[in-house]
Amino acid sequence: MKENRLIDGVAVKKRIIGGVRAYTSVRADRPRLVSILGGDTPEADVYVRNQVRGAEQAGIPFEQLNWPADISQAECKQRILEMNDDPTVLGVILQRPLPAHINVRSLQSAIHPLKDVEGMNPASIGNIVYSDVALAPCTAAASVELVKETGLKLEGLEVVMIGHSEIVGKPAAMMLMAEGCTVTVCHHMTRSVAMHSRRADVVVVAVGKAHMVGTDMVKPGAAVNDIGINQIETDEGPKIVGDVDTDAVKEVASWISPVPGGVGPVTVAILMRNAMVAHQRQSAAGWIPAS
Repeated sequence: MKENRLIDGVAVKKRIIGGVRAYTSVRADRPRLVSILGGDTPEADVYVRNQVRGAEQAGIPFEQLNWPADISQAECKQRILEMNDDPTVLGVILQRPLPAHINVRSLQSAIHPLKDVEGMNPASIGNIVYSDVALAPCTAAASVELVKETGLKLEGLEVVMIGHSEIVGKPAAMMLMAEGCTVTVCHHMTRSVAMHSRRADVVVVAVGKAHMVGTDMVKPGAAVNDIGINQIETDEGPKIVGDVDTDAVKEVASWISPVPGGVGPVTVAILMRNAMVAHQRQSAAGWIPAS
């Protein structure tokens, strides 16, 4: 068992973004990522800042658009369709939350799959079923990247995924199956989550419940991948924690991804890697002149 059981998401981020930077540095054509905010959404500020920083590090132009809170659904869709046809736009990012009257799923469907750098178009998610994971949802792909970071052989690995959301749990489970893992998905109707998680080689957790997973739910020597982000109140003030009781579980697990510093940084890096893949596929389709 390794002495240092924490998976360093920042180091993984640097490695991935370094690869993207090597790709962009030899290309004169650099279409931009377009990020869309709807109305006043301060809760999205930290995500936008991280994306701006990641794009700068990766050598990808980044534009932030702030649409009015009262913009109509039809106008949003029309603007996105125009971006689909704009060769200077590499990819479109919808920052959430959007105003309540906006149907987010409809807008995600309007983004062309080759410009869907977030991997949120139903076509992008559907491709995962066929093991095409190159433009997968960023957080799900980041969680798989951290499982790979353990060095464990994925073929035949017993994985329990706790949480089955459409943007993390389900796609992460399918991506792990594409790698040859045997995956069990647990959710709020699972009779005994611990019964499943205690037998797993890898436990991946994405439920949004602080410290839900403790030592009683983890097999000694297992790897634990914590995707949860929760804010709790402490004597020192607000604190961000994951779905796993990291301080306790790290004494049992062979590997564990911390919160913060685990999946979060890697998610930004995956967004930039998706942008690189989008560039490659758009170039192959003739949308971007080869350089």
